[in-house]
Formats: sequence, C-alpha cells, structure tokens
Amino acid sequence: MNVMVIGKGGREHALGWKLAQSDQCDRVFFLPGNAGTAEVGENVRLPLDPVNTKTIDDIARSCRDNAIELVVIGPEDLLWAGLSDGLRQRGLRVFGPSKEASQLEADKAWAKQLMRSAAVPTAEAKIFAEPDAALSYVRAHETPVVVKAAGLAQGKGVIVCDGPEEAADAVQRIMIDREFGDAGERVVVEERLVGEEASILALVSGRDLYVLESAQDHKRAGEGDTGPNTGGMGAFTPTPRVDDALMERIERQILVPTVDALRREGIEYQGVLYAGLILTAGGPKVLEFNCRFGDPECQPLMTRYRGDLLQAMLAVCDDRLDQVEIDWDPRPACCVVMCSGGYPGRYEKGAKIDGLEKAKQMPDVELFHAGTAQKDDDVVTDGGRVLNVVALGSDVAEARDRANAACDQIHFRGGFFRRDIGGRAPSGSAPPPDGNRAS
Repeated sequence: MNVMVIGKGGREHALGWKLAQSDQCDRVFFLPGNAGTAEVGENVRLPLDPVNTKTIDDIARSCRDNAIELVVIGPEDLLWAGLSDGLRQRGLRVFGPSKEASQLEADKAWAKQLMRSAAVPTAEAKIFAEPDAALSYVRAHETPVVVKAAGLAQGKGVIVCDGPEEAADAVQRIMIDREFGDAGERVVVEERLVGEEASILALVSGRDLYVLESAQDHKRAGEGDTGPNTGGMGAFTPTPRVDDALMERIERQILVPTVDALRREGIEYQGVLYAGLILTAGGPKVLEFNCRFGDPECQPLMTRYRGDLLQAMLAVCDDRLDQVEIDWDPRPACCVVMCSGGYPGRYEKGAKIDGLEKAKQMPDVELFHAGTAQKDDDVVTDGGRVLNVVALGSDVAEARDRANAACDQIHFRGGFFRRDIGGRAPSGSAPPPDGNRAS
C-alpha cells in the first residue's frame, strides 16, 4: 500500500524511513517533506496553513489520486487544527488522535484538570487567564516556579524561574508581550520539580496500550543543559533511569488512568500518547503530555525499532493493538540535533550544507533531515533545527561519540550542536537537570 506522512521535520523523515521498510509499503509520500524525505519517497506540494475545508479536500484528493491507504500526521498543530478528523470524515484511514483528544497537548490547563480528576501524579499548579492575577500570585510566591504558556508554543513556551522576579518577567513575556503568540492567552504556574526526566511513548487504540522503549531528551540550547529552552537539541534511548519496575508503575499510575479519564470524557484516543515525566524522590510525575511522536525522541526510537511500523500503525487504526509485537535493537541510540546559528531565536535560511554524504557513509549512523530544502543541486538550511544525526553504540557514550563524529563531517554557515547529548546516562558526564521542560 501507499502511505502519506504529513509534516516536514526530522520526525516525519524518520517515520517515513521506517514505514518504507515494511514489506507491505509500496511508496511513501510526504506533505510537504524536505530535502531528505525526497530520498525516501515523493514530496507533495500542497498548502497546509490554514487547515480548512479546502485544505482538507485538496489533501484527500491527493490521497485518492495516489492510492494512499494510510495517512500519518506528525505535527501537533495540525492535529489541534482538526486535520485528522477532516480526513477521517472523507473516508481515509488516519494515524493520529482527534482534535478533541489533542487538547491533552494543546491546552495545558485542560490537561492539568484532567490529570487532577484521574489522580495522575503531576506538579501542583495554578491556572490564570488574567495577567494581573498571575503577576500578583508569582510575586508573592517565594519558592521557585515554572511558568508555561497554556497553548501550543513549539516547545518554547516554558520558562523555569528561580524566584519571583524571574517569574513575573515570564508572565510579562508570555501573557502581555505575547512572545509565544496566542499560546499565551492563559498560563499555568507550576511548582518547580527536581529530578531526572524521561520520555515514555505508547501506542494507544481505545483502551489498549503498547508502551515503547524509554527515551530522554535535552531541551536547553547550551552544553550542560544551559541556555533557553528549544524544541529539542538531542535525545537518547533507552534511559537507564527507567527499569522494568518503574515502567510498570508509569503504565499503571499514569498512562492507564489518563486513557481511562479520556474515555470518561467520551474521547477515544487513537495514535501515540507521549508522557513527559520527571522522576522525583516521590515517584514519577507528569510534566506534560504530547499527542504525537516526540521530536527528536522519535528519531533514535525509530533507529532501534525492529518491526513493521506500518503494521503497528494499521493495528492502532483498526483497533487490534493486542496483535502487535515489537522488538528493539539492544544497542542504545543517540540523536544529536544540528541547528542554525541563533536558534531558538532569529536564524538565517538558505545556507549551503556540505558533508552529508560523508556522514551518511559512517557505520551505525542514520541522518534525518529536519529543516532543509533543495536549491538547484544543493541542500540548504530551511529551519532552526536543520539535521538529526543518530548513531548506535555499545553504550550511550559510544553512540554519542559516533553521532558527534558524523556531525563533524557536516558544515553549514553558523551551524552548531551540543556535544554532551546523552550525558544524563550513567556513562555520561553532564550534571542532572532540574525543573520542568517544554513539550
């Protein structure tokens, strides 16, 4: 069958790359894709913004013209815009939750209330719709807090604060200056938790779950987990912080109660459920939920994934998840993200990228394009996060060293990456982080 993957980042490249390995997959189409996805399948040029009746009709027509039997939606903003619902209504099989279900990611205030109703462990929080009320609260709050834009902010709407002045500045930036746009109409002010982080993803179909391998990511732009939050500077899998006993506890106390709570709201979840956790002294607590594969966690997960991803996604769509069996490469994988200079702030586009072929030829290395475009015979930068370099190794440190060595082969003006990805594993050297992270 033919498959369409919607999105243009490294996550979508990795998903399409893995889907193409299925014996049942004939062709993979990407909408809109990037320079790397064009090497895996065929890029389709159709407008995605705004998502409206015409947009959905055009995509559905392209799916019919190309005999598409499965559509996989990558980005969260398209899920929140209702694209999955619209395509299903037009008779297409879609991997990705409904708009109603995607509130779990798109509305942090709604998600916090759902977690409270289900007794899912999470940080204590206050929700504010008025800047003055939020400012009064944080100025009177002596202990450190985390201020989050309640809406979708591309992973950047979370500010970890050491004291009242920083918290007040965060409220100003989010609610008054609207640094993150409409995502800042409301804020969630949370207690600041301390502990290691973990990313736990599960395939969900109705009341059935299949939990994938654990992962851990790095959100800060600078070495040693310093600097501003980004969409993700790298990730590794598995994290040794999550053993079998802890994974069973996470499934029992967090994943299952959340899915049950959604069902009580009349929401049948279908797709990937991503729990961003912090492992506190009192046990795992939810920092956020995402309603799609994490980016960049997806890339190392797909590199280790041994199985037919197409069959697993079809099983989710057809409510037969209990028939799925997945194996994993036992070796850890580390993903290093190469970024444009200035990211997560202003950055240039159109810089020529050299050395891609050298990097791809290195053993146990996979290269996924995130923000690239084709310009004549050259691949050029087209985003803040440009490339995802993934390597396998006997341990996380070896995987990181291989990924870094591959990054050293690649050059573009202003490019940078962190060399300490995976430093949170015991074999690494980076200090443990504290605080809450962005989605």
